[in-house]
Amino acid sequence: MSADDHQEITKLMSRFARGIDLRDWDMYRSVFTDDIEIDYTSYRAGNGGPFKADDWVQRGRMLFPGLAASQHFLSNLDITVDGDSGTVISYVRAEHVLPNTAGDAMFTIGGYYTDSLRRVDGEWKICKKQLTVLWNSGNPQILDMARERAAALLAA
Repeated sequence: MSADDHQEITKLMSRFARGIDLRDWDMYRSVFTDDIEIDYTSYRAGNGGPFKADDWVQRGRMLFPGLAASQHFLSNLDITVDGDSGTVISYVRAEHVLPNTAGDAMFTIGGYYTDSLRRVDGEWKICKKQLTVLWNSGNPQILDMARERAAALLAA
């Protein structure tokens, strides 16, 4: 693996986190191949499968704008490259914030991502993303409340 590959893959992972946390949907979409495989079933059963990247990004648009804030912290990136394919395993701590009257304003997920990468037209992209949840804390209802709030915001 070249130093350039390592740097570009590290930037890719940063754009993933920034894109979703800043609600920059163009940036978020730019990290994925056109067709992606998602496996978030360790968080929620049935939350996985093949997706068009545009559809996956739309799912994010139906949740994250309903939060007051989110921050995805990625660390300990373990990057391997074999030609035009690669893998990144990274720790994730995802903070989700939504003040509410039903309990804690925060819900945190801790675990790791396993991302499969492919070089497309000279640029690294995520073609498969798996979340393995190791722990969570706070108010898990926040994500359901955020979906309802996002739907109301989109309807307005």
